[in-house]
Amino acid sequence: MAPSSSIAVRELPLFPLPELVLFPGRPLPLHIFEFRYRIMMNTIMSSDRRFGVLMWDPVRGQPADIGCCAEIVHFQQLPDDRMKVLTMGQQRFRVLEYVREKPYRVGLVEWIEDRPTEADLRPLATDVERLLRDVVHLSGKLTEQPVELPENLPDLPIELSYWVASHLYGVAAEQQALLEMQDTTTRLDREVEILTSTRNHLAARTALKDALP
Repeated sequence: MAPSSSIAVRELPLFPLPELVLFPGRPLPLHIFEFRYRIMMNTIMSSDRRFGVLMWDPVRGQPADIGCCAEIVHFQQLPDDRMKVLTMGQQRFRVLEYVREKPYRVGLVEWIEDRPTEADLRPLATDVERLLRDVVHLSGKLTEQPVELPENLPDLPIELSYWVASHLYGVAAEQQALLEMQDTTTRLDREVEILTSTRNHLAARTALKDALP
């Protein structure tokens, strides 16, 4: 392992969650009721309000190695010591080792970022946004319910890539793969593939619906 002077390393309380992947810049509301995580939250609230969210990997029977740091932005104490917290995704991290397991996991982590690139990613981001709007339009047409994208979609390609990844429902393993990518171009390219497939599927279903009496 590289010396701590050359890499950002710190201890971080860790919260594994099944079928859930947090991305930078995205909100995550949580209802805390387990005793060990109530202890964690009380400890976090007296420090920097940050902890790590990791997707629980059912195949390996353990948390994923890469997750996203969450910062508590709103905290509400409920009866019976339960808590409601609203968190916001911050930077991504890789778990280097576990420092302790009880009463909750604490890991030694390093922060990770996408590799810098000199390529202009705006055309690729524009393709992703166009496909996203097609998918939303077809979804609304198919369900006969209004579906709208927010007006404040992220402008920066990397932020858009996180936004799109966070809104892929029911595919946690795919989301985890997107989270682990450290190349914005690769992440956007994969999202083009996913959205194109989804658009084509929805278009076929819409055409079939329109053809039926």
